[in-house]
Amino acid sequence: MRLRLLTAVAMLVGSAATLHAQVTQLTFEGLADNQVIGNYYNGGAGGNLGVTFGNTAQGLIAYDAGGSGNFQSAPSGVTIMYFPSATNAYMNVAGGFDTGFSLFYSAIIYGGSVSIYDGFDGTGNLLGTVTLPTTPSQPGTPGCPSSAQYCPFEAASLAFAGTGHSAVFTGSANYIAFDNVTFGSTSPVTATPEPASFVLLASGLVGLLTLRRRVAA
Repeated sequence: MRLRLLTAVAMLVGSAATLHAQVTQLTFEGLADNQVIGNYYNGGAGGNLGVTFGNTAQGLIAYDAGGSGNFQSAPSGVTIMYFPSATNAYMNVAGGFDTGFSLFYSAIIYGGSVSIYDGFDGTGNLLGTVTLPTTPSQPGTPGCPSSAQYCPFEAASLAFAGTGHSAVFTGSANYIAFDNVTFGSTSPVTATPEPASFVLLASGLVGLLTLRRRVAA
């Protein structure tokens, strides 16, 4: 099943000037379906946090919340981050961050990774990489209805020395979802999902793993 993910609004602790040495979390809630994240957290609707994303990173909203995402039980709501037509996306943090990095993700067909660099746009010294193996697909289990393939989400984290200014997310285009991206901590932070986050992942045809949910015009 190809993954279509929700665009999201970020919820953060701190500000652009105080990201360094503080715990900051992006939940992507508030983004529109397939919205390019870009400057959403850098003077956009998500706040003036000094956090920017490359133009391959988009938000995706779950199907049963009105979007085109074929996932369920995202940790903090109905929106996640993904890259539909590229193999990577980068995030820049103007104020820098240290100590660690964590997130939740779902990748049932192909895995991925996240690398932290001390320069912007994935440049400078590599501070560390966390590998993201494929995750289970557990339709019919608690929290995952029988039609949900990209469910559940799993946690991953990375501790590193130095100050990071960018993170590069990699994976197969349209096959990996990210949520609750947290920097300044190695402890992934979750929130109780709202009912709308229990989303139809397929389009009612269980077992067609390459099926892509499309939204009528």
